[in-house]
Amino acid sequence: MIRHGLLLMSLLALSACGGGEDDLDQFINEVKSRTSKAIEPLPQIKQYQAFSFEPGERRDPFEANLISRAQRAAAAAGGVQPDFNRNKEPLEEFPLDSLRMVGTIEIRKQSYALIKAPDAVIHRVAIGDHLGQNYGKVTKVTEAEIELSEIVPDPFGGWKQRPATLGLAE
Repeated sequence: MIRHGLLLMSLLALSACGGGEDDLDQFINEVKSRTSKAIEPLPQIKQYQAFSFEPGERRDPFEANLISRAQRAAAAAGGVQPDFNRNKEPLEEFPLDSLRMVGTIEIRKQSYALIKAPDAVIHRVAIGDHLGQNYGKVTKVTEAEIELSEIVPDPFGGWKQRPATLGLAE
């Protein structure tokens, strides 16, 4: 009895799904009656032509040395400019305002500043080390601050030196 009742209810449910397809048939007929646009053919692929680069007086783009002519001119004139040939130190990848001085230590009469980088690593810095993105060089380490000498571009294509400090974080 229960089995017959379930069979009857499922037949009624399926019969409710039938019919009412007039709007679907109308939509299909409408889409089929639309005119199609002509599809443009694919463009022809041009044959690759090799190019041999002869630098002459121009800079070789495959050369690692990226010093501009203005920088070379400033160096020739005896102006201040960064040392582009030295290896960068770890703290030079961070802007100076993102670095925090967290303390100082003294080892064998040498003062070191402890700098916390944005990646939460503490670095030991002494006079002569570099930090910040403006070629900053540490000139003095005290218990309260670090004094730096930065080399920044000037508006005329050269470089100028400016002082900077990094104080002890409270």
